Amino acid sequence: MARRLLLLPLALLAFAEPSQAQATPQGAAAQRQAELDRLFEALRTAPDPGGGQIVESRIRALWGQAVSPAAALLLRRGQRNLQAQETAEALEDFDAALLLEPESADAWMLRARAHANLGDRVAAARDLQQALRLEPRHFGALLQFAALQEEAGDLRGALRSLDAALALHPRLPGGDARRRDLVRRAEGEAL
Repeated sequence: MARRLLLLPLALLAFAEPSQAQATPQGAAAQRQAELDRLFEALRTAPDPGGGQIVESRIRALWGQAVSPAAALLLRRGQRNLQAQETAEALEDFDAALLLEPESADAWMLRARAHANLGDRVAAARDLQQALRLEPRHFGALLQFAALQEEAGDLRGALRSLDAALALHPRLPGGDARRRDLVRRAEGEAL
């Protein structure tokens, strides 16, 4: 319980007053990057899954703050379309968001999900690679890449991608069980 309370100040960072560094877009970006660096260290050392989820939520919120309101609206609409299985419409939303925010790793990852749902693994992999170029610590993109590799039968590649995600976020829900399954299947394939 005491260890979880240590993470509470990190969760409260979301409510901190803006500093003078936020006066410019560059200052806000630099402050967001510094906070992401601190949060990724906290994520790596989270004492339990609950603490990891708190830190993960804050990281995702910071990623979401890095885009314009118009792009954020398009991304939310695209996610709703994905959930409603309206993948072609979701792809259009993500394309439009990327026109506005080509530096958004989240937008690339979401568009990759839409491509994968439409069966275009090549386009999905290309978008995930771009997401990881923009944010090498994007554990969501790494997990999605692992799923693509697994689906394509590249179990060793999927294991490498999953290990990279777990190195960033060791408390990923279901991550250890998924890793054990991949190891078992990859070793069985090697025999």
